[in-house]
Amino acid sequence: MTGILDELRALRAQDLPTHGGRTLAYVYDSGLAGLDELAAAAHALASSANGLDPTAFPSLLRMENDLVAAAARLLGGGVGTVTSGGTESCLLAVLAAREGRPEVANPNMVLPSTAHAAFQKAAHLFRVRAKTVPVDAKTFRADPGAMAAAIDDDTVLVVASAPSYAHGVIDPIAEIAAAAAARGVRMHVDACIGGWVLPYLRRLGRPVPEFGFAVEGVTSISVDLHKYAYCPKGVSVLLHADAESRRGHYFSSARWPGYTMLNTTLQSTRSGGPLAAAWAVLREIGDDGYLRLAGDTLEAVTRIREGIGEVDGLEVLGDPDSTLIAVGAVSDEFDLFTVADEMKERGWYVQPQFAYESSPVNLHLTVTAANRGSEAEFLGDLRDAVAAARAAGPVTVDPEVAAFVAALDPDTLTAGQFAGLLAAAGLTGGSGLPARMAGINALLAEARPALRERLLLEFLGGLYQN
Repeated sequence: MTGILDELRALRAQDLPTHGGRTLAYVYDSGLAGLDELAAAAHALASSANGLDPTAFPSLLRMENDLVAAAARLLGGGVGTVTSGGTESCLLAVLAAREGRPEVANPNMVLPSTAHAAFQKAAHLFRVRAKTVPVDAKTFRADPGAMAAAIDDDTVLVVASAPSYAHGVIDPIAEIAAAAAARGVRMHVDACIGGWVLPYLRRLGRPVPEFGFAVEGVTSISVDLHKYAYCPKGVSVLLHADAESRRGHYFSSARWPGYTMLNTTLQSTRSGGPLAAAWAVLREIGDDGYLRLAGDTLEAVTRIREGIGEVDGLEVLGDPDSTLIAVGAVSDEFDLFTVADEMKERGWYVQPQFAYESSPVNLHLTVTAANRGSEAEFLGDLRDAVAAARAAGPVTVDPEVAAFVAALDPDTLTAGQFAGLLAAAGLTGGSGLPARMAGINALLAEARPALRERLLLEFLGGLYQN
């Protein structure tokens, strides 16, 4: 048994660090001693219990109701469901909205272009057409007038973010919700990232606008507990204004000789482990603890944002309202993809984001409480990374390769064409990714979004070889 765990530790050593604030995407670290151990113990106690039937496992029902009640207290009420993560919460919000308007033959939903890609996934899965509306070119916030104009008789849902992932800005929720309400359309606020931390930032004096059920017209909200509630993955809460609205994502089937299947989420069998871990973490940290963690996060965000403004060649995009920062370059004399590589060599992971509409190539930072105290080290390494990228110069793509990419059709891409592109990027089948990604990211940046999607799906398929 010890040998198996040693092997697992060796495998995990290849991963990005999940603690210490050095991975500024994907993970959320409170920095609190003993919290992981508590969560793991709670997870183990309930991991064999099955959330499929709450009457068989009433402990899970109690814990789910407690988690939903905690989220409702922060966000102004509502009834809810615990899901496996933000994407499932967003999917269910779309499904419930579609099922709430069965008379609409060709339903659509109105999204700002900065809405999380989970809504594009929902559009794909549930056949709800996504009407994507460009955001303000400078602030990256949704345009209420344009959103209102996009609503039509077939619109079943309008979406806004609090905040958006890419730039960390809060959309004008009240104006958008009013427009949706005027047309009798549901309004979902994607607060997967901000739902747990923004109310505490408001208590600390930040000018955070209302975005929950206190806003007239808001009918559902998603908030992830595995983000700024610092619970283990994956636990999210989807709140609805009332039980009737929630019913649309429930499922039942008695049309077979077995038990009547009853589901509140997309899943049937659900381990009680994540639920119990989240329940334990919320009780351990408590309201005062979350206020302190929000204060630490705010201090780290403020120092990092101010420090970025002092790094020659960098700027913060938009005016972030929360804990997320998008870092852009003020000129093309160096490449941000190279900066990301240089930061990784220095032990930090910052997430490259490709250009889209008015948003240029940038680096995404998710700042957590664990970043408090290491801001100076991060900023020093960032300055050095920019200097190294400036010395290296911009990354260039061979014109013939760029032309090859431009000619590819994502709908007819062949295995041979993909293999040729891999060869041009210096990759061979099964070789994995190189240590430095700037060249590959520059090549992907040449591809329009639909082609980039197809190329990355092909690459992903190659990673899973069995």
